[in-house]
Amino acid sequence: MHLHWLIFFLVTLRWVCDAKYCSFTQYAKAKKDLFEHLGLDKNDFQNTRMWPLIFNNYYENNYTEFSPTNNTEINPADNTEFKPAYIYVDLYVTSIINVDEKAQSLTTQVKTITAWPNLKMWWRTEDFCGITKFVAPRNMFWTPDIGIMESIKTEFGTKESPNVMLFNFGYAVSFEMLSLTTACKMDLHRFPFDTQSCNITLQSTSYSNHDIALDLLTNKWNITSESKKFQAQGEWELLEINYTKATLAKWIEVDQLIYQITIKRRPQLYVINIIVPVFFFLLLDVASFFIDTKEEDKLNFKVTLLLSISVMLLILNDTLPSTAENLPLIGVYCCAIFCLIGISIVETIFVNFLKTKAAEKRSVETTAAVTVTGRDDLASTPDSVKDQNDKHSCTIDLLKQILTEVQAATQQNQRKKTSLCWTRVARIIDVTFLVLYIITIIVFLSVLGKLWLP
Repeated sequence: MHLHWLIFFLVTLRWVCDAKYCSFTQYAKAKKDLFEHLGLDKNDFQNTRMWPLIFNNYYENNYTEFSPTNNTEINPADNTEFKPAYIYVDLYVTSIINVDEKAQSLTTQVKTITAWPNLKMWWRTEDFCGITKFVAPRNMFWTPDIGIMESIKTEFGTKESPNVMLFNFGYAVSFEMLSLTTACKMDLHRFPFDTQSCNITLQSTSYSNHDIALDLLTNKWNITSESKKFQAQGEWELLEINYTKATLAKWIEVDQLIYQITIKRRPQLYVINIIVPVFFFLLLDVASFFIDTKEEDKLNFKVTLLLSISVMLLILNDTLPSTAENLPLIGVYCCAIFCLIGISIVETIFVNFLKTKAAEKRSVETTAAVTVTGRDDLASTPDSVKDQNDKHSCTIDLLKQILTEVQAATQQNQRKKTSLCWTRVARIIDVTFLVLYIITIIVFLSVLGKLWLP
């Protein structure tokens, strides 16, 4: 069994009774003896707080040879191949508190388990009543200076743990609950159907990889499954936690342990509050073509729809960052529907103009017809008082009257044709635009759905 598996096994089995074969008095005495055996009563700076510099392959394979009881020492002149100190770290995401898209930051509650070797803190369990672990004050020991590179703000969940746990095979373990706010570059192209990956990078702030090497305490499957047990049903769902090891080379080479946290947004809230209402505004705009009422009422209805979508765009402006590299598709969705309804309003205004022209022609026709009738009446009045014997003059007046009526009828037919032409053009434009409008909407929503929906 590898050493880090042994550490994890002992850490997770903390409920095992150490005083299993001892009485309460013997167990209490054993703990006191162990406290003195480890030199914790002397507060020896060199023995307890200095970082042990000796870690080699022989220790990894047989740590018992480094027991303080056999006084084994390593000669610096030996040709033994030395290795850096392996610091084992586990990070569990217990809660996703907040994801700030505009600030590009992720706030999480995490639990960290850190294990590191301390050769001076070694003992034989059989000499101390089977005790395998011992809790001691943190300020008496050297602890790894593991920092989080993406951290904007880091706070302890309650307060910093005052203790560390010592294990009999020479390892110290600390447990911490942290509230982290870390920088996270987010891709909001598919908002709100997006999946984000944020990194939490752990590395030593002082030691190079010749002194400290970072490794995972367990495996990524265990980290993911344990983290999901803590998750509440909020806006974000934890998918998985992966990790990679890397080396940062600037002034010195430093080991890094990179945890990649993959989370998925639950989009139901945005679908109900933004996507579905905007879609129904579009359906209402299509339905407005079938409204059999005054054109002014139809125009007012369409303008109201346009203003409603403007409110939705203001809501998106408060949610989405202004510096996104890729334009969010939800913005394309709302802006495209906004433009479609705007074009629909322009078409309604144009059709209204054509129908107004036709109405004016009909009004002129009616006026002309009344004028002709009036003239006929006026013409008939003087004919009644004329001399009945002047047949020649009467015939001429009759011919003039017939000619006038023929000209009026011709003009009336021309005006009717012009009025019908304007009305027919308006109807053709309206129907053609409606067909093209529906086809455009279907094509747009189909293409956007393929790009947008997971």
